[in-house]
Parts: sequence; structure tokens; C-alpha cells
Amino acid sequence: MIGLGTLINTVAIIFGGLIGNFTGKLFKEDQQHAITKACGISVLFIAIAGAMQGMMAIDGKNLVSGKSMLVVLCIVFGTIIGELIGIENGFERFGEWLKVKSGNSGDKEFVNAFVTASLTVCIGAMAIVGAIQDGILGDYSTLAVKSVLDFIVVAVMTSSLGKGSAFSAIPIFLFEGSITLLAKLISPIMTDMAIAYLSLIGSILIFCVGVNLVWGKTVRVANMLPGLIFAVVAVYIPGGII
Repeated sequence: MIGLGTLINTVAIIFGGLIGNFTGKLFKEDQQHAITKACGISVLFIAIAGAMQGMMAIDGKNLVSGKSMLVVLCIVFGTIIGELIGIENGFERFGEWLKVKSGNSGDKEFVNAFVTASLTVCIGAMAIVGAIQDGILGDYSTLAVKSVLDFIVVAVMTSSLGKGSAFSAIPIFLFEGSITLLAKLISPIMTDMAIAYLSLIGSILIFCVGVNLVWGKTVRVANMLPGLIFAVVAVYIPGGII
């Protein structure tokens, strides 16, 4: 069944949110803050590992780095576009709307939890590659694996940040569902190199999510999302980007 992977991922996030909401009530406020920091540190190291995998290579007996220009151009130009469009503000307005409609008007952390969790589960190559596989082959295995990871992440985030994290099920359903429907159009573009570039830039954006979890909101990560598009476009620039 085409689209089953998206449904599994969405349901996993919802259940993760329900469990996180229940377990979160068992912790005191200072303990919830500690869990948030721990989650942020975990996200940082996962992101560092992904970024280093994309930038580091073994040349003979030497460990060399590359793709610095790719990172700089994608992040900088992506942020410029995102700031001009106001993607972060759009996320926050949608979060405010959800907060009111879901009866959580009194939850001061709802919007922050929603935006943080949404970016964490949506950014990354697994979501795109898995949705394409689901749309073309009906193979939902990649999204099934991602669902397990997202279940854990959202459960932890909900227990520490609040109910808003569970509502990340909405953007993941729309994001992965749209890619699944458009899979046959997107598939030729997503070469192995495009996926590698996408994974690299995605890891850096996830690192920024971790920064916000540990030190408070200091980076407007949503405004950096166009960098993912630049990462794919970079593959088709004559001469390439180092």
C-alpha cells in the first residue's frame, strides 16, 4: 500500500507524544529541564556524526576534510532566503493556531515544542528517501525504521518540552505524504550524491536544533531550511562545489 510508511511514521509520533505526555507528569520541572538538555546533547552528537561522515574521508593513510564551500554556500544562501520568506514566523503562526484549536492556550512552551520537534523529525535524508521508496515501490521499510527513532525522540521531547511536540505528527504527515505522491517526479533528481549532500546539510541543521535545546532558542533553524534545496541544486552545478 503506497503511503503506508507515512501513516506508520505519523502514528508512531502520536503514540510517542501520548507516552511522553504521561511520563512527563512524573518529573518535576527541574528534572524536565535536565531531560531537555540531555536530549539536546544527544541530538548534537548525532548531528556531528552525520556531518563528519559527509565532510571527512580517508585519503591513503590521511584523514582529510572537504565540502566546506558546499556547507557555507548552502547554509548562508539558504538562511538568506528563509529570512526573506519568514519560514520560522510561518511555523510559529501555525503553532499558535494549533495551540488555540487544541485547547492548549495556557501552555507557554507549546509553540517552541511544536517547532523544535517538527524540525527534528522532518529534517534528514531518511524522510525524503523513505517517502520516495514508499511512493514508487510501496517499500515502507525506511520510514518504518525512522518511525521507531521518531517515537523515541518525540516521547522524550514531549516529556520535557510539552504537548506541542506531539503535534509534529501534522507536518511529518504533510511532508512525507507530499513526497510520496510526487515520488516519480522527484526520484530522478535524488541521485546518490544529492542524497549525500542533503544528508550533510540536514545534519548541520539538526545540530542547530540541538543547540536550541541545550542553550535555549538561539538559532532560527526553520529559516535555514532552503539550504536543503541548495544542497540538491549544488549537484547539478557544472564543475561542482567543493
